[in-house]
Amino acid sequence: MPRVVCVVGPTASGKTKMGAALARRFNGEVVSVDSMQIYRGMSIGTAAPTAEEMAGIPHHMIAVADPAESWSVARYVTEADKCVQDILLRGKLPVLVGGTGLWLDALIRGTDFAQGHQGTEVRQALQRRMETEGAAALLEELRQIDPETAARLHLKDEKRIIRALEVWQETGETITDHDRRTREAPNRYDAVYIGLDFAHRQDLRRRIDARVDAMVARGLLDEVRALLSAGLPPDATALQAIGYKQFLAVDRGELTEAEAVEEVKLRSRQYAKRQLTWLRRNDKIHWLYWEKEPDFPAALQEATKILTAQGVS
Repeated sequence: MPRVVCVVGPTASGKTKMGAALARRFNGEVVSVDSMQIYRGMSIGTAAPTAEEMAGIPHHMIAVADPAESWSVARYVTEADKCVQDILLRGKLPVLVGGTGLWLDALIRGTDFAQGHQGTEVRQALQRRMETEGAAALLEELRQIDPETAARLHLKDEKRIIRALEVWQETGETITDHDRRTREAPNRYDAVYIGLDFAHRQDLRRRIDARVDAMVARGLLDEVRALLSAGLPPDATALQAIGYKQFLAVDRGELTEAEAVEEVKLRSRQYAKRQLTWLRRNDKIHWLYWEKEPDFPAALQEATKILTAQGVS
């Protein structure tokens, strides 16, 4: 099983700097695992690494998508896996860095996504049926095919009802069976995880707040306005992200800049909490805890010991 290194942790925990440092030490290249850093023209609000932060290390899966697009986890895994495979073929170490846990897990597992993509004839036909026959009729049809999935869904879950019927019609396999088979399959990659966090919550909160202030100072509002001027619709998925949504409201006159800043700080702290909840389920993570401020030389030394002990060279 090919070996990869993952640098994980909540937002503002220092993953970017640690990822580049480990890639340099172990002859690697970085693959970003961030659902917002994939978009072009959004470097400030997504805290995408600067040229200085990349430190000469190649970084992949950053600014590869148009902000008008809405990427699924399936599309991300397809594209990121190509990067990982290319890095391995060149004899280098893939260092996966980011905070989008669902995407990272799917990339490590090598998830075999069921067929079905927005715009296919099957989906369009099901959407027309949903409009004419209603959710109850389609959910009952699903109950006959896949009672386990149907039992988990509510009539309001129209997209999931359509998705489950779509998978069945395209593959002849229920989504329940597909998901079970995927979970039972061995991982595609052998991952060694380095986790970064603060020993005390108030220090993480302080660092998140400082990062938000820095984003605003660098021109987050101007970045939002540039995206709108380029023709990006206000309801684009990219503009619903933390930071962009609040400063879109500033542009509309719905919030003051000070109100937006406080909202972004609050939402970022809440997001960090959700990230940690997700990561705590993974008992393979080797956690390194910062005190008041990150001590990168010490952490790099400790991470190097951990990776070396795990056979990374």
